[in-house]
Amino acid sequence: MRVYDIIAKKRDGQKLSLEEIKFIINGYVKDLIPDYQVAALLMAIYFQGLDKEETAHLTKVMTNSGDTIDLSEIEGLKVDKHSTGGVGDTTTIILAPLVAAGGIPVAKMSGRGLGHTGGTIDKLESIPGFITTLEKKDFIKQVNQINVAVIGQSGNLVPADKKIYALRDVTATVNSIPLIASSIMSKKIAAGADRILLDVKMGNGAFVEDLTQAKELAKTMVDIGNSFGKKTVAIISNMNQPLGEAIGNSLEIIEAIETLKGKGPQDLTQLCLELAGQMFFLGGKAKDYVQGLKLAEKLLYSGEALQKLKELISWQEGNVDVLENYSLLPLGQYTGILKSREAGYISNINSKLLGSIAMELGGGREKKDDPIDYGVGLLVKKKIGDYLEVGDPIVEVIANHENDFERVKNKLLAAFEFSPNIIPKPPLIYEKIY
Repeated sequence: MRVYDIIAKKRDGQKLSLEEIKFIINGYVKDLIPDYQVAALLMAIYFQGLDKEETAHLTKVMTNSGDTIDLSEIEGLKVDKHSTGGVGDTTTIILAPLVAAGGIPVAKMSGRGLGHTGGTIDKLESIPGFITTLEKKDFIKQVNQINVAVIGQSGNLVPADKKIYALRDVTATVNSIPLIASSIMSKKIAAGADRILLDVKMGNGAFVEDLTQAKELAKTMVDIGNSFGKKTVAIISNMNQPLGEAIGNSLEIIEAIETLKGKGPQDLTQLCLELAGQMFFLGGKAKDYVQGLKLAEKLLYSGEALQKLKELISWQEGNVDVLENYSLLPLGQYTGILKSREAGYISNINSKLLGSIAMELGGGREKKDDPIDYGVGLLVKKKIGDYLEVGDPIVEVIANHENDFERVKNKLLAAFEFSPNIIPKPPLIYEKIY
C-alpha cells in the first residue's frame, strides 16, 4: 500500500477503505508518513468529502489511536455533553451539577480555551484550590460517590486528532464537515460515555456560521455516535451573540453560580434547561424530553443543583465559600463602562470580536501554553433586539491595567450595529436532530 495511491484515489473522488484510512492515520501518528503527504490527503478530502461510511472509519481509527477511557466501573448510564465552542458558553459548569443532581453520572473531561472561545477547565481553575487533574481511580470513585467530576482531557486521548488538527490549522482544511465531525466524535467516543448530547453552535461567534452547514455537521455527528452504539442527540443553538452576559473565566463562574441560584440570564438558563432535559431523556431518567425539562426546572429552582456544585467544588479541593463570596475569585481591579453613541435597536453583535477582545485583555490564549488572567473579561449588558438611548451602557470591561478600557473601547463599539427599526429577538435554538 502506498500513500501516493491513496492520495490520488481520494483526489479523484473515489472511496477509501478502512484499511487505507488506518494505514495513513496510524503511519502519521508513528511519524512514518510526512506532513506534506497527509496535508495533500486532507486537501483532497476537503474538496471531495468523505461519505458516511468513510467518516465512521476515520472516526474509529482516530478513536483507537491512543488511550480510551473505560467507565464501566461507574454505575448507571453515563451521558456526556459536548459544545462545538462559542463565546460566553458556561453551560458545562451549570449542566454537570444539574444533571448529576437528577441521578445521571457525569464523568466529564473538558478542554482549555484557545482563541476567542473559552475553556471549561480554565474557568474552573479560577476557583481557588480547584484541581482539574485526578487519577483514574479517584475520578471513578468521585463520580460513583457524588455523580459528577469534571477534569482536563487525558494527554494521550486521540493523539491522531492532535496531530491532524494542527496540520489542518495551517493548511486551510479546518472547515470540512467530515473532518470536524470525526475530530469531535473520536474524542467523545474515546471518553467512554454511553450517550452523547451535542450542542452545535451556529453563528458569527461559533466555528460554523451557516445554518445549513450546522445541520449537516450535527446530522453527521449524530450518525457517527449512533453507528458506535451510543445514542446521540444534537441541538443547534444560536451563537450570533454571546450566551449570557459574562465573557471571562471568573466572571463566567459567577454567572454559573447565579444561574444555579435561579438568577441567571434568561438565555443561558433556558439553554441549560433544554440541554438538561435532553440529557435526562438520554439517560433514562425521563420518558421524553418534556418530562426531562420539568425535572431540570425542579432541580434548578429547588437549589439541589447548586448543592451538587458545592459538592463538586469541595471534592476537587476548591474553596466552596466562593458560592456566597465572589470576592474570593480573582477579579480585575479596573472597570470601565462602554456607553452607546447612538440611539436605536441592536441589530448585530460580532461575538467573535468580543471573544477576541476578552482574550486581548488577558482572559484567553493564542497558543496552548500562554498564561491567562482569570479575573478579566466583559459583561455584555445588551443583546440583539434591545433598544438603547445615547449614553446607555452596553458593555462593562473588567481589566487589570488602568489603560485597558481606553485601549479596547473603539473595538468594542465596532462589535455592535444599530438600526432605527424594531429588531426581533433571535431564536435560541434552531433545530434538534435525533
